[in-house]
Amino acid sequence: MISFRMDRRLNGRVDPDDILQEAYIDAENRLEHFRAEHSQSVFIWLRMICRQTLINVFRRHLESEMRDAGREATPQQQSTGQSTSVSLAQHFVASLTSPSQAAVKGEVSGQLIAALETMDPIDQEIIALRHFEDLNNSEVAATLDIKPTAASNRYVRAIARLRTILGQLPEFSETHGESAHD
Repeated sequence: MISFRMDRRLNGRVDPDDILQEAYIDAENRLEHFRAEHSQSVFIWLRMICRQTLINVFRRHLESEMRDAGREATPQQQSTGQSTSVSLAQHFVASLTSPSQAAVKGEVSGQLIAALETMDPIDQEIIALRHFEDLNNSEVAATLDIKPTAASNRYVRAIARLRTILGQLPEFSETHGESAHD
């Protein structure tokens, strides 16, 4: 989850393991609050703390008055930030590694980000949670504070929309073939 959600501009500055360690320390300090509340599973509670820690690290490194980490990012990263659509697109095009594929990676990534951003943000989030964070339907529902049936229905619709989007990108379907749609 941390590697998937971490803004790429933090690479080289912060390791995902350091963020996880910081989150565990924060969780230990908040354990009494969790015990008193009992409204969510331990997993969802720890995920929430990891997410908050990641946001704090982002603010500390990228929104501070220190050296501008933005200069360390590629122009594409600077223009798009690190939304769920960016994370999804980066994972979908990550296998493009040959020299000829690397040449089109930026273009395909940009097209894919633009196409993914046409999806509802909650649908993007559901796909990310299910496929890249390996959450089950109940955990997705708890994370997004929606009913499990709503999470399930949105997931089915989001996958159908994603298949349509990927089918409309000739560069993506040419480089990934039919398996990219699964």
